[in-house]
Amino acid sequence: MLRNTPRDLEFLTRHPFAHRGLHGAPGVPENSRAAFERAIAAGYGIELDVRRTADKDAVVFHDAELPRLVNAGGRIADLTVGELAAFRLSGTDETIRTLREVLSEIGGRAPTLVEVKSPGRRGYGSLCRAVRRALEGANGWTAVMSFDPRIVRWFREHSPHTVRGLVVSKEGRGNTGVRGWLSRNLAVRSAKPHFLAFDINSLPCGFAERQRRKGLPVLTWTVRGEEARARAAVHADQIIFEDTPGHA
Repeated sequence: MLRNTPRDLEFLTRHPFAHRGLHGAPGVPENSRAAFERAIAAGYGIELDVRRTADKDAVVFHDAELPRLVNAGGRIADLTVGELAAFRLSGTDETIRTLREVLSEIGGRAPTLVEVKSPGRRGYGSLCRAVRRALEGANGWTAVMSFDPRIVRWFREHSPHTVRGLVVSKEGRGNTGVRGWLSRNLAVRSAKPHFLAFDINSLPCGFAERQRRKGLPVLTWTVRGEEARARAAVHADQIIFEDTPGHA
């Protein structure tokens, strides 16, 4: 049984989270075993990304397509777990692994945020089920989050004891002005997230401040540099970072 219940959210703000693991050093690609081990050794939480495969499993990989990190073409959604396991990340021996494998290796040693990447109009249900199966075998503090409110709502309806978060930005098409305000409010009402993960470039934000006053923790991404850390310290409860965070 998962330890992370909606009544127990302190793990979300205990430590800064390393975005895609503590990567960037030579031989340490993002979302890799080495990146996660470095984050654990440094005392940070872990943020990682998952995508749906052709055989309806969840693998830890950020992009929809392979080329940026793998010397090959193709889309994650068109390949099976077995086919993806044959590739190597950024010229290392690191492989593309399932969420179940990664969470088993983390083994509850660090708080973990699983960003569920939307597969588009179809397929999010099978991806959510794969994520839920992986979480059932995990120990420790783990939460799911997504830009897609349908995914957050799915966990509300089908896995209510899983801590769930809504990823939010005020930037980009459809996120600005009255349309963005309405979209954010409707998403929160529908999904009823336990926390928000807010774009640092969108802070300060009245919407985020109102949610904090209502008791929702606000995490912020992706924090780089002193100015962003100082802003996050005022307007958020914890950071998801890609550089040494100092004291957060």
